[in-house]
Amino acid sequence: QVQLVESGGGLVQPGGSLRLSCAASGFTLQYYHIGWFRQAPGKEREGVSCISSSDGSTYYADSVKGRFTISRDNAKNTVYLQMNSLKPDDTAVYYCATAPRLRSMYGSSRLVADNYDHWGQGTQVTVSS
Repeated sequence: QVQLVESGGGLVQPGGSLRLSCAASGFTLQYYHIGWFRQAPGKEREGVSCISSSDGSTYYADSVKGRFTISRDNAKNTVYLQMNSLKPDDTAVYYCATAPRLRSMYGSSRLVADNYDHWGQGTQVTVSS
């Protein structure tokens, strides 16, 4: 069964850090582009970061650039999102999603949710003092 499972969310104070994990079962993550998205209450889903299947290149939303880092561990079939210097505005449910390797995405299209096919159930991140 094809499944994506996010973990690592929780409650953290402003300025703190969390590392989210996106573990895959039933398929091999390295053959897919992987995106991280988030959705806060009352807001649309927002693309946060992605990592390319073909060359491992990464892309970030301006709102998280310099604070978040996406990475992949092929041996563990897992993609991570390291989040540092967290702000209250980062509070949201975070999702990972896959896009087929052969789907070409450029620039900001890499963070468009419609380009991704398979989604995990999400993990809650709350940044609050």
